[in-house]
Amino acid sequence: MQHGVEKQRFTLRKFEILRKKKLIQELFENGSSFFLYPYKIFYYPTSNLENNQVLFSVSKKNFKNASTRNLIKRRLREAYRLNKHQLTIGQNNIYYCLAIVYISKFVMPYQEIEPKLIEVLRRLNNIEEN
Repeated sequence: MQHGVEKQRFTLRKFEILRKKKLIQELFENGSSFFLYPYKIFYYPTSNLENNQVLFSVSKKNFKNASTRNLIKRRLREAYRLNKHQLTIGQNNIYYCLAIVYISKFVMPYQEIEPKLIEVLRRLNNIEEN
């Protein structure tokens, strides 16, 4: 490994997953949202966090089998894990609480899920700049 070149780690750590009920409630009550098929994104910028936190959701109404919901969530987590570095941190260390809700009624392959998630992260960066 070369000196001065930092190796980037593509991990999704436990502290990056949104778990606190109070934060989740605040996200859905006070946060903003936008739609980018096949996702509905809820976001809430906050300075109370030390990093971005994300929650993944797949509707039980659209996918009855838990194994299918888990497959989709695995694909979402993987796409987020590999591309979360594209979500930049703005001024005053503002971090996001994110909820990524999968709203399609069909199981999409990973090759379609990842580019859409990248577009979501780009749109969040544009929101932050405005």
